[in-house]
Amino acid sequence: MSNKKKMRKLTIKILFSATLLLAGFLLILQCNSTQNFSLHSVEPEMVFVEGGTFTMGCTDEQDGDCYYVKDTREATVSSFNIGKYPVTQAQWKAVMGKNPSKFKGDNLPVERVWPSQIEEYIAKLNLLTGKTYRLPTEYEWEYAARGGNKSKGYKYSGSDSVDSVVWYRDNSNGKTQPVGTKQPNELGIYDMSGNVWEWVSNCWNYRSYADNNQDSSFFENCWDLCRGGSWSFYDIATRIPSREVVLKHRSPSSDIGFRLACSVEKSEEKVNNGLELLKKQ
Repeated sequence: MSNKKKMRKLTIKILFSATLLLAGFLLILQCNSTQNFSLHSVEPEMVFVEGGTFTMGCTDEQDGDCYYVKDTREATVSSFNIGKYPVTQAQWKAVMGKNPSKFKGDNLPVERVWPSQIEEYIAKLNLLTGKTYRLPTEYEWEYAARGGNKSKGYKYSGSDSVDSVVWYRDNSNGKTQPVGTKQPNELGIYDMSGNVWEWVSNCWNYRSYADNNQDSSFFENCWDLCRGGSWSFYDIATRIPSREVVLKHRSPSSDIGFRLACSVEKSEEKVNNGLELLKKQ
């Protein structure tokens, strides 16, 4: 074999080995980045919420200052899991590729997403993870925002001090803010008041609400619902009972995002209940 052929084979081997080393190095970097910052992973961090019965709506601590909500009602929810944070742009891009948000940033909440887009995202996420993520119902959302069975009866999710827990018109600098940078509520959940409105799975019309129907999807003329207020609204709209009814023809908004929920198996509920009992001992 000529020296030229030997040199060519050696060069190919060196290049091939270097390519493998580089690919491995990049993979290690990616894995370390995911481990060090869990919000950038595909799966959201979830919080267990033990079920219970609560009063939803414009309750006494609100002193009548509720955005588009005036009455109250008793509601019961089963145990479930809910996202610790709104879904971030990094999490959305990891599943969907493109980022529809106006304000760009991996740790900012994804916004300008419609329920139909969220359904596609959830379907793909469930295929990737083998789990059954979904949007929370309005009843689940409010129960979690109130702190579940650990509720202290705050006006906002986690406090009576708006600036401690809420990104809203007076402190947001006119844009979304990184998730998890305000104080959490009683369950350790962040950003349920302010930052972005959050889609829920229910829709609203006078019949579904009057009947206290948690599965309102079969009603005609049913409007999509968002909860929690946002960076662009005054503080009254970020109080726990506040509701936004979204018309179908409205353009995608830079102040509407979402968080995920997931039903729990009975065995998982028993484990979580056992852990709660151990903490109290």
